[in-house]
Amino acid sequence: MGWGQGMAGRGRLTWSNDEWNVAAALCATQLPLVWLAWWFLVSAGHDDYGRGEGLFGILCVPLILPLLGVLHSSAQIMPAATAARLLRRRLRGPEWAWHMVTSALVGAGWAGLGHMVWDWPLRDTLPWFAGAGILPVLFLAPLRERAWGGWSVWFRAAGVCFVLFVVGGLSVAALADEYEPPALSDRQLVGDWRGDHGAVLRLAPGGRAELTRVPARPDFDTYRGHTRCSGTGTWVRGPYGEREGVVVRLDGGCGEETHWTISGSEQAPELFVLFGDPDAGELRILTRD
Repeated sequence: MGWGQGMAGRGRLTWSNDEWNVAAALCATQLPLVWLAWWFLVSAGHDDYGRGEGLFGILCVPLILPLLGVLHSSAQIMPAATAARLLRRRLRGPEWAWHMVTSALVGAGWAGLGHMVWDWPLRDTLPWFAGAGILPVLFLAPLRERAWGGWSVWFRAAGVCFVLFVVGGLSVAALADEYEPPALSDRQLVGDWRGDHGAVLRLAPGGRAELTRVPARPDFDTYRGHTRCSGTGTWVRGPYGEREGVVVRLDGGCGEETHWTISGSEQAPELFVLFGDPDAGELRILTRD
């Protein structure tokens, strides 16, 4: 793609530096809102399995947003602008309307690529990828008529982004349902709990347990995140912070006692343990047969 120096010449196929700069700032501005919307629709009311947000990640947000804005505008918004100008030469209609259509098509193309390469589910990714270009395109049309300095649009975008994130965050916090783990009795805990790689934890009445390739906390003298143990042991209910769970102890020398926290729902209960760093640890989940 070509690069110009001003915002004039809207009929051309190349992008001007200022036009691309404004598009990148708009993309960066909307990302916190997109994240809040995703969290509210996908994660609100669900268990976070004890994962923390991470102070380091929060501190990196001001540095990451501009880079993501540049990437988004370069991969979707500006290629769609070129396609819209090509269509407008042959078909009638306002350029911003064609830009909306082509932006959605480019987003759908990226979702399709993710499905083919990484097996991302189209049902989940297609609406987000296609919809992520709506707000930048809508605001780019009027803003491209004005002359913006290199950094002035970014300073304004930072202020708008902060206000939108605070207002959106307070709204989401007020509307979102808080997750409540199921209250399982000892009788409901008894049975077979299965996980990945053939893991089976059998909790028997009376506090006996049988394990087959069940993840467990490693011995203190090892550096592994977790180990897998088979054999017999005992289990007992026990609180883990504010959550109820099951403490499993093995009779042999494999691993240390492991606390499995109750999660899921009454209809589909789960036991989980998070090994290592709460922000990026290894999550293991067991489900009932």
